[in-house]
Amino acid sequence: MNQFFKDTLAGGLRVMTVEMPHLHCAEMVCYVGTGSRHEGAETSGISHFLEHMLFRGTAEHSSSLLLERAFEAIGGAVNASTDLETTCFHSRLHPDHLRQGAALFASMLRRPLLEDLETERKIILEEALEDLNEKGEEINPDNLTARLLWPETSLALPTVGTRESIHNIGIEHLRRHFGAFYRPDNVVIAVAGPLDRKEVLSAIEAEFGDWRVEGHVPSPSPLPPFADQTPESVWVRDPGSQVSLQMAFRVPHRHSPHAVPLRVLRRILSWGASSRLMLNLRERLGLTYHVEAGLTLYDDCGCLTVDISLNPANLVTAVAELLAIFQDLCETPVEEEELGRAIQSYLYDLDFSRDHPEEMSGRYGWGELVGYLRTLEDDRRDIAAVTPDDLFATSREFFTARGLKVAVVGPWRKKDRSKVEKLLAGFRRGEAGTQAS
Repeated sequence: MNQFFKDTLAGGLRVMTVEMPHLHCAEMVCYVGTGSRHEGAETSGISHFLEHMLFRGTAEHSSSLLLERAFEAIGGAVNASTDLETTCFHSRLHPDHLRQGAALFASMLRRPLLEDLETERKIILEEALEDLNEKGEEINPDNLTARLLWPETSLALPTVGTRESIHNIGIEHLRRHFGAFYRPDNVVIAVAGPLDRKEVLSAIEAEFGDWRVEGHVPSPSPLPPFADQTPESVWVRDPGSQVSLQMAFRVPHRHSPHAVPLRVLRRILSWGASSRLMLNLRERLGLTYHVEAGLTLYDDCGCLTVDISLNPANLVTAVAELLAIFQDLCETPVEEEELGRAIQSYLYDLDFSRDHPEEMSGRYGWGELVGYLRTLEDDRRDIAAVTPDDLFATSREFFTARGLKVAVVGPWRKKDRSKVEKLLAGFRRGEAGTQAS
């Protein structure tokens, strides 16, 4: 049985169908190729702003309430998200109401009213405040490390935008952005659930088949080279009982031969209580309740991050331990037994994803849009083929002082800052893992 089907409508819209006859619900996902990567500083956050505006009513459903109720009537729970590269609209729906679901998304993507601008602006400004302290300083570690990883590029700007840019965005900005990016050749619709290809294609074609737009989708600016020399850190004071720390390494893009080893390394670091981060920082040292590694791979860049919250008194010890863990990956190959456990857990999760239509629609919808279409079998094959030598080579190349960035937010102690900066400067120079006195 095919893992997925791909069809392309006359206007360029791509339709991905994942037949999952064992399920009782379906998921419809609409990916649009626009995100913060496609923005400038003056209108930073416009992709996210536009995502919000599409919920404010359409030609067929004149208010957000009516639109929400229409989705609820077919078993839906519509939502959306915007990231650096894409905007995603998605909803669960009952399989009997596939055509109605397609009609609702067509109404949003093709005929939004773009009304109640000032109401939505206030909502987004409130959302942006979640990343600021009482002085108006940035406290979101993701945004802080992004400024260090990708300085003076659109990647360094928060997806929600800044207070200034949110105030700058007007209706004409939104209409231009909508016209430039909301077009059939820049959209992928994926449907997963107990539906067959013919049903899906018929429903999507009925609502989107006549969608035509001339011209081309604007391309984002290429990244400049980054002349890193030493580790960098940013420190922001914020009241509270804990310090939030993010340690980030710049890594290559998702098309790199290092992408799959990096995915396995993330699991070595952060999968269950026996993973390296949890085993050492929580179970052995008792420094934190939870620590987690994340991996984000874009079209031309990426980063591997570790996030941890802890008592300010434990900050120096935690940084020393984190650096020691990364240094060990660069000095000693992962043993076959540890690698085998990580790979087996990964393979289990791939199998489990076959019971979740949101994961299947996301895999094939997002993968098609960004040019990284991978089947479950592709992942099984490549994950199972990873060797200790692959992990060792990738670790040594990318877990380096040059690509190391750190953000510290909270009630950190002044005496600890110099100790942490000394540890960072010593990473992979024989000093990492030695706690400052």
